Amino acid sequence: MTDHLPDSFYQPFLSDAAKIRKPSPIHVLVPLESTPGVISLMAGKPNGDMFPFRSFKFTIAPTTLPNYAESLVSGAPLPGEEVEVELSGDTLRDGLQYGPTEGLPKLHEWYYGLQERYHGRKRDESWILTLGSGSQDLIFKAANSVLNPGDVVLIEAPAYGGVIPIFQNLQCEFVEIPMDAHGLRSQDLREVLNSWPSDKPKPKILYTVPYGSNPGGFTTSEDRKKEVIELAREHNFLIFEDDPYFYLYFGDAPRPASYFSLEQHMPTKDGSPRVGRVLRFDSMSKVASGGLRLGIASGPAPLVKAINSHTSSSSLQSFHLGQAIMIALFEKWGYEGFDAHIRSVSTFYRAKRDIFQKVMKECMSGLAEWTPPEAGMFFWFKLLLNPNANAGDDDGDSSDLISNKAFKNGVLALPGAMFYPNGRKSAHVRAAFSLLSEEQVREALRRLRETVLKEREGV
Repeated sequence: MTDHLPDSFYQPFLSDAAKIRKPSPIHVLVPLESTPGVISLMAGKPNGDMFPFRSFKFTIAPTTLPNYAESLVSGAPLPGEEVEVELSGDTLRDGLQYGPTEGLPKLHEWYYGLQERYHGRKRDESWILTLGSGSQDLIFKAANSVLNPGDVVLIEAPAYGGVIPIFQNLQCEFVEIPMDAHGLRSQDLREVLNSWPSDKPKPKILYTVPYGSNPGGFTTSEDRKKEVIELAREHNFLIFEDDPYFYLYFGDAPRPASYFSLEQHMPTKDGSPRVGRVLRFDSMSKVASGGLRLGIASGPAPLVKAINSHTSSSSLQSFHLGQAIMIALFEKWGYEGFDAHIRSVSTFYRAKRDIFQKVMKECMSGLAEWTPPEAGMFFWFKLLLNPNANAGDDDGDSSDLISNKAFKNGVLALPGAMFYPNGRKSAHVRAAFSLLSEEQVREALRRLRETVLKEREGV
């Protein structure tokens, strides 16, 4: 018996739209052009000789130096010298031309190696990957490939606000699974599934951001992830692992393994295949460039192929020039250079987190409660709006205070209510610490403190 689920397993998971979606009959044949000895009269590609671009040159920062990130945070002179990279030749020609829907082959090879390096997943284990215009583009296509209107979605709460409309537009029913300082509360998920009505179809997917979740900043522990995988097997759902902050982990403990990694190591109770319930979404937006729009989906071939079919019928392909730029960067770095850059990135955001934490203690102690994040770029804190509240009282709602009163006082943040799919009230606030200097953080939190104190006077 193979250790991965067969392709036929995914047929019930595909949406009605995915089952009838037909790719471009011409684009399907494009890979045949690379057959040795074949002369192609097929594709209507423009002749690359008439493209005006001959080369691009860019410089990259000396991120391999251990004190690079500290210099950026402190404002000290940057150590080392910038490195020049040239994009030209075949890589540039491929980036400028029509090409494979799933992305440029060189970048595919790089990411197969990266997934093995960070998640222990080798490319011959019945999974494939595809490249998209950011991970949200891939999540949108995955959701539309799996969900029918009215389907139920298990979703962590609070949840990433950008993904909620994707499911809302499919008229999905949300079942919120709470989070706390240790991430997704797997025991709550178990209770929800064990009490599921017998006459109601069970959910097809669980959506979760396991590292430095947006907005909560929570990182889900390995033990909880293992329980979630067990529940996925028991109750037959897929895990959409949206992980844009994986490389922004800066916790003191070793980084917990991903769902994508863990599922291959956990034996099933009945000896059935272990691998194939995780569809993983990675992003280069937080570590290389948000504007290049490079996302990666890795997982079971039928699901990834459904994503590609959607891309083929909508935009033909993602941004290949951006992919060519990343190829030139990665070839200059190698995997060791990428590792060094990631260490620098996590060091940088840890320093930003520490500054925000320090000023929060100075300005908001007694006015808010929070757990410092171990990854990502967000602080999630609950405002103590009623100084006379007793335990168990309604926590209140931060929406008016944050959206109106704090904004009028010169500070802009996001009220917690917008991150709950079912529209509940929340006294929480999401604050991003990625861009601000210590001086700006101090002034922003001083204004927020002033606003909260004024609000409490009126209680």
